[in-house]
Amino acid sequence: MINAQSPSAANAMPHRVVVLALNGSYPFELGIPARILGAADGRYEVVVTSVDGGPVRTNGGFTVSPDHGPHVLESADTVIVAPVDPHNLTRELPSDVAAALARIAPTARMASICTGGFILAAAGLLDRRPATTHWECAPLFRKWYPHVRLDERVLFVDDGSVLTSAGAASGVDLCLHLIRTDHGIHLANRAARRCVVPPFREGGQAQYIERPVPENDTTSTSATRQWVLERLGEPLTLPQLAEHAHMSLRTFNRRFRDETGVAPGQWLIRQRLDRACHLLESSNLTIDQIATEVGFATSASLRQLMHAEFGVSPVAYRRTFQASASSTRARSAEAGTAVG
Repeated sequence: MINAQSPSAANAMPHRVVVLALNGSYPFELGIPARILGAADGRYEVVVTSVDGGPVRTNGGFTVSPDHGPHVLESADTVIVAPVDPHNLTRELPSDVAAALARIAPTARMASICTGGFILAAAGLLDRRPATTHWECAPLFRKWYPHVRLDERVLFVDDGSVLTSAGAASGVDLCLHLIRTDHGIHLANRAARRCVVPPFREGGQAQYIERPVPENDTTSTSATRQWVLERLGEPLTLPQLAEHAHMSLRTFNRRFRDETGVAPGQWLIRQRLDRACHLLESSNLTIDQIATEVGFATSASLRQLMHAEFGVSPVAYRRTFQASASSTRARSAEAGTAVG
């Protein structure tokens, strides 16, 4: 769901994100929110706390000391639970963690990176909700929390007020998604460029799950995916893609899913929608022209797919994010833009 903003939203108080660090935290993931959200033109204030405000021992062989106590959880707009080493996980929520979570306002958005999802599940926040975690931890997660609709094939799951992500770098994907959701593709892409990371990774965890290496078939679909991205406006068909990859339809479908985690048709729609959103933000093309430019048969198809994916029409998307981009450009011209 996209949160519509008024043109004055860019000048509002920063959205406060509190990262909850637990004993056994992974240092890399612990720093992701500050690095990625911190590249979003001052739209977010990211602070770190522990359950008691004291030092936290990471699994990297050193200790970190948060600058804030758990009271900051009370003023959080979004709380991100950082992941911990699986050896530190317990099925039941530790009392000190439960006390810290109890400080969070009911209106706050909750998110987790990797095994942080175990904390949300233990707190009952994921009951009967879709969620994800690191694929290697999926069997244990299902055993402990059978009421959660776990999908270990994806990089992250957005279920509105609660979001979960997979392992390690998927925390980057999650934070960029938060920026995209709150402020649009334009700002998310700029933050990604500043951090030298992809603005959107194809597929899901399925491409990283260990599988036996095929004995006689080492052909990749990557060249065909690049070929498609250069021809999004054309009426491409699955047989055309398979022919370009020099594979049978069956082999192409199987290999494409193995490499990206999604079917070719799903992937193609996502690329076309991403391109359409970019044009809605950055051009004055009509909705009909944009639909043609990205390869949809009619503007009605674009409207239907955008509503299904984002919950808004192309017109509403353009009105929201072109205004947001204009405000951002005005602020950058006045104050300059820091790149860290």
